[in-house]
Amino acid sequence: MPHAIQIRQTGGTEVLNWSAVDVGEPGSGQVRLRQAAAGLNYIDVYHRTGYYAQPLPFIPGVEGAGTVEAVAPDVRGLKIGDRVAYAGPMGGYSEVRLIEAARLVKLPEAVSFDQAAAMMLQGMTAQVLIRQVYPVKAGELILVHAAAGGTGLILCQWAAALGATVIGTVSTEAKAEIAHAHGCSHTILYTRQDFVAEVSRICEKLPVVFDSVGKDTFLRSLDCLRPRGLMVTFGQASGPIDPIAPVLLSQKGSLFLTRPLLFHYIERRDALEASANELFEVVASGKVRINVNQRFALKDAAHAHKALEARATTGSTILTI
Repeated sequence: MPHAIQIRQTGGTEVLNWSAVDVGEPGSGQVRLRQAAAGLNYIDVYHRTGYYAQPLPFIPGVEGAGTVEAVAPDVRGLKIGDRVAYAGPMGGYSEVRLIEAARLVKLPEAVSFDQAAAMMLQGMTAQVLIRQVYPVKAGELILVHAAAGGTGLILCQWAAALGATVIGTVSTEAKAEIAHAHGCSHTILYTRQDFVAEVSRICEKLPVVFDSVGKDTFLRSLDCLRPRGLMVTFGQASGPIDPIAPVLLSQKGSLFLTRPLLFHYIERRDALEASANELFEVVASGKVRINVNQRFALKDAAHAHKALEARATTGSTILTI
């Protein structure tokens, strides 16, 4: 019988239970997927702790890759043996799972299972951020917080390939080196340096800030923006952002604020395929490198979560199956 990480009550890493699960046959519109790897993302922590509530019990994990091993009779376009990947449907921390066929995309031969598990959520998030939320243009300067994180490294490389100059904030010298090697022209150690002052030293003001850190960086990031600039907050690794009065945005220069969620941008099948295909193209071209820096066995998900919460991970981290 296959196994999965199951959460029966929310809490600390101790609630991640290695359990046998009965998967069964795919229902209408579904396939059964034997997974090779699952992605590890900070949103998994939010689900585990209950910050983003889920019906109990549940299997965490929102991205993965593997091989189709059974197909419902009404499914078209997929067959047994197809290599596929996904981002979105809950249940990634499992050896075998059922999943809606409409949420899967076929993998090009050039993309490995490990790369796919590491890049689908983070890579399509980057695509949404710099190609749809704020289409980055050549010659622009942009600020990316957590530039050495999984999404940060993809976003910085992609933006640099588009011709933008990327300023990235990181927490350590080691992470600064990684960010610099992945598209950042300027790196700022926000643990030692005043990032607002450093941005002012590099340029006047910025058209956009991409922030997945949250509480520790949000308010001061507004001071980096030029009038009518855009603040894009897409994560809160340091904690939830305190409420603000809308008038603050006008006081800071009639700023725009958005909190995009990937799944709202890839809800339609055509939008999912467009985002995934553009990601596959930039990876295949070499403009964006997907390096899996850390691997944990699926049954050791608790150790992986501890490393994630301690910010001891850099770049892409996966659970191998």
